[in-house]
Amino acid sequence: MMSTDDGCLATRSGLRGSSGGILAALVFGALLCALLGAPLGTSTAVAQTAASVPEAGSGATPPAEAVPVSPLETAPAAAAPAEAANPPPGITDALLASALPRDLSPWGMFLNAVLPVKLVMVGLAFASLATWTVWLAKTLELWNAKRLARRGLEVLASATSLRGAEKELAKQPQQARSPLARFVAAAVGEADRSEGLASEGVKDRAATLLSRIEAQAGRVILRGTGVLATIGATAPFVGLFGTVWGIMDSFIGISKTNTTNLAVVAPGIAEALLATAMGLIAAIPAVVMYNGFARAITGYRAQLGDAAAEVLRHLSRDLDREDFPRKEAAPVVRLRQTVE
Repeated sequence: MMSTDDGCLATRSGLRGSSGGILAALVFGALLCALLGAPLGTSTAVAQTAASVPEAGSGATPPAEAVPVSPLETAPAAAAPAEAANPPPGITDALLASALPRDLSPWGMFLNAVLPVKLVMVGLAFASLATWTVWLAKTLELWNAKRLARRGLEVLASATSLRGAEKELAKQPQQARSPLARFVAAAVGEADRSEGLASEGVKDRAATLLSRIEAQAGRVILRGTGVLATIGATAPFVGLFGTVWGIMDSFIGISKTNTTNLAVVAPGIAEALLATAMGLIAAIPAVVMYNGFARAITGYRAQLGDAAAEVLRHLSRDLDREDFPRKEAAPVVRLRQTVE
C-alpha cells in the first residue's frame, strides 16, 4: 500500500504544470488507486492535498473546496434513532418508578390493589367488625346473666320453701324470664301435676326437666361464639389467599416490564402483605375473645348447676314435709346423744 501511494503521489506531482494537467492527474490517480485497492478516503485526501497546492509561477490561490465528512463522524447520528427506540434499562426503570403510585399508606395500598385483593380485604374488614360486635353484645349478655344468676342463688339460699322462693323471684321484674325463675316454676309445676304420687318419682322427673332447662340456657348463652371461632380459624387463610394473589400479580408485572427494580416490585408486594396483616388483625382478637367467652360461659353454667341443685333441695324438702307432717306428740330423734 505504501508503494502504491508513493506511485500515485509521483504521478500527480509530475503533472502540476498546468491546470489541465492537474485535472488529468486527479482522474488518472483516482482510477489507479481504485484498481490497486487503495481506500477511497485516502485518494480523496491526496486529491485534496494536490488540489490545494498552487500552480507553479501562479500568484492566484485556488478556492477552498468543501471537506467531505468521514463515515465515522456520521455514525453517531445514524445510531441515535436506534438508541431512542431501545433505551437502556436504567432509563426504563427510572420512568417506570416515576409512574408508580407513591402513596404507600394502608389506605393508598388498598386503593391501588387489584380487585381480588380488594375483595379479600373488604371481607376481612367486615369479619373484624363482626368480631367486635359479637364481643360487645356477648359481654353485656354474659354480665347480665351472671348478675341475675348470682341474685337468684341468693334468693334460693335464703328461702325456706320452694313456694317462698317463687314469690321472692316474682318480686324482681328482671328475674321473670331468667333460667332460675324457670327452674322454680318447672319444679312447682311438676309437684302440682304429681299430687298424690310417690315423691321419688316427682324428684326424678323434676331433675330431668331442670337438666333440659339448664342445657337450653347454655345453648342460648353460646349463640354468637361460633362466629368468633369461624373467623379465628379462617381469617388467616383468607388473608394468605389475598397475599398469594397479589404476589402473583406482582410477578406478572415484572415479566411485562422486564425489570426487577425494587421500586417497581415493592408496591405490589406491600399491597399483598397488607391482606395477610388484615387477616391476622381479624383472627387474633377473635381467638382471644372466643377463649375468654368459653371460660365465662363455663362459669355461668356452673351457676346454673348450683341453682338447679338448690331447687331440687327445696323440692325434696317440701315433699318430705307433705309426706311426714309434724305432729305434736311425735318423738324427737336426736342426731347426737347427750351425756346425762
